[in-house]
Amino acid sequence: MNNIDRRQWLKSIGLAGTMAFINPAQLLSNDSPASYGGSKSELIKLNFNENPYGPSKSVRQAMNSTFDNVCRYPFSDLKELVKNIAAKEGVTEDHIVVTGGSTEGLRATALTYGSGSGEIIAAHPTFQAMLNYAENLGAYVHRVPVNEKMEHDLEGMAARVTNKTRLIFLCNPNNPTGTLLDKEKIQDFCNSLENKAVIFSDEAYYDYITEPEYPSMVELVKEGKNIIVSKTFSKVYGLAGIRIGYLIARPDIADILKKNIMAMTNVLAIAAANEALQEDDFYKFSIAKNMEAKQLIYKTLDRLKLDYIPSHTNFVFFHSNQHINELSSKMINEGVAIGRPFPPLYDWARISTGTVEQTNSFCLALEKVYS
Repeated sequence: MNNIDRRQWLKSIGLAGTMAFINPAQLLSNDSPASYGGSKSELIKLNFNENPYGPSKSVRQAMNSTFDNVCRYPFSDLKELVKNIAAKEGVTEDHIVVTGGSTEGLRATALTYGSGSGEIIAAHPTFQAMLNYAENLGAYVHRVPVNEKMEHDLEGMAARVTNKTRLIFLCNPNNPTGTLLDKEKIQDFCNSLENKAVIFSDEAYYDYITEPEYPSMVELVKEGKNIIVSKTFSKVYGLAGIRIGYLIARPDIADILKKNIMAMTNVLAIAAANEALQEDDFYKFSIAKNMEAKQLIYKTLDRLKLDYIPSHTNFVFFHSNQHINELSSKMINEGVAIGRPFPPLYDWARISTGTVEQTNSFCLALEKVYS
């Protein structure tokens, strides 16, 4: 089942129907957070957009059965994963670059296009891993403020393009705002500018999009456009801790990027990713539980009359009406960690979805803080 089919399935069946036939016990190990809701004495970590339900039982079993191979380099195992990813994305294998988490792909791209005097254009705020790394390499980053809807200002970004521009960075859905660009506008943007600079589409949260037939920019890669797409196993698949992601790009671009991959990945991560790609129930379960947690957060923010951005991700960005450092300190005192500051929006806060139990704890803590 491809990503679009999964989103159509989710919208058609509804949240209640989803959870009615997916049995968490069949998907999760006994010591998974979903089994007990987390210890009340421990800090509830809702600050890094992690999937608290993963990895699934079958993925853990796949990793366990691979331990005998950790004495081997991952090259031969990697070939199977590349084949499976290519099939999933509908491209040939020479389009795929497997990375140690999507962050390595971001940094390899920064090394490729940002070294020396390269110029990069990006929204502000957005995910900073590539941008900060590029600045350390001597690049100049044009940060274009998001618009009043907290969306990328595509017109403002296009106006910054010059003959010095080497890369345009799009995080869609965006981190930390959770916004999703209009599908017509982003396609027009990419088509009109890909001949002037490489466009990087960070789609770490693509799986959480529920808008029907929302396109991945992989479709433009298939047309031979000057575009790189980044995806990850860290979010919906719950594999943030073992670091595996991938890039999809035209083969000549992929070959260049491969030369700047440093950490790569490992046999356990490869086994986990291969199993995750085959397992559909946990994928659906993770998305459904994420939707449930977001609804709990929305209802709490509505009660507290705190504005927020409807999210296409596994986090919610809300207007805290107080400095994020003050709110973070208060929430830590209540046993909940929330997102870091995202300048210049210091009176906004990002909260990741946790298990239903963890999210309920956040809601109670937030109401206490604002009472």
